[in-house]
Amino acid sequence: MSVVTDDTFPLGERSVRRIGFGAMQLAGPGAFGPPRDRDAALDLLRKAVELGVNHVDTAQYYGPDVVNDLIREALRPYPEDLVLVSKVGAARDGAGRWLPAMRPEELRAGVLDNLRSLGVDRLDAVNLRLMDGGQALDEELDAMIALRDEGLIAGIGLSNVSREQLVHAVQRTEIVCVQNALNLVERQSMALLRECQELGIAFVPFFPLGSAFGGVNRLLTHPDLIITAERLEALPAQVALAWLLDLAPNVLLIPGTAKLGHLVDNMTTRRVRLDDDARKVLDAITL
Repeated sequence: MSVVTDDTFPLGERSVRRIGFGAMQLAGPGAFGPPRDRDAALDLLRKAVELGVNHVDTAQYYGPDVVNDLIREALRPYPEDLVLVSKVGAARDGAGRWLPAMRPEELRAGVLDNLRSLGVDRLDAVNLRLMDGGQALDEELDAMIALRDEGLIAGIGLSNVSREQLVHAVQRTEIVCVQNALNLVERQSMALLRECQELGIAFVPFFPLGSAFGGVNRLLTHPDLIITAERLEALPAQVALAWLLDLAPNVLLIPGTAKLGHLVDNMTTRRVRLDDDARKVLDAITL
């Protein structure tokens, strides 16, 4: 049975702490190829668990295989409370380009690849990441339901979906989590978050700290965020993460990093308390 506290929320049949770890950045640039420092990546994973992480988000196509291999080497035998969440629906070509892999046989192969590379018999949850806009959503859901009924996955999640697609999916089967982009400057999924809150579904924002595609992270360099962080005696990244946690109790964070210092900073975000003035300023941030 899942237990809910101020610091936890159910992810399917498990209960996880609200700050987890996204493992994508442990691979090489663009989540492709090996890390620059394999030993450092292994140490970071072990440190994450030591700091209290019990929710790790990954995918076999990060690398490919690289990130899952690191997780297996660093953490197996896995702690009893560790929840491993992966995703299917994509593949990589030899140059690292992202390709859709949405056919039922590809979804099944993706789950089997994750089981193999992580060294487990069942995954706690697997997100169906829509790379095709959900053109064949019912067929894709059928494949995921079959994998769950076989016992290969415990829960089905959705990623890169619309509110309408979620509403349709929950009429077909139980959905345990949703992963969509959401952060201080990218709020298109706010209505989806509220839908998940009403349904008791975990919402896991990806790019919670924005991104530096194009060279500059416009979120972390926003002057209103920087000023608010200085007043709260916190880092801008911590305040941006605290804003997400403050939105709703079903928000689960998976900030990713390959740097130990950033991991420690992210994990101490729970110490940041937003006051009404901070909320007013942060809620008004636009680009």
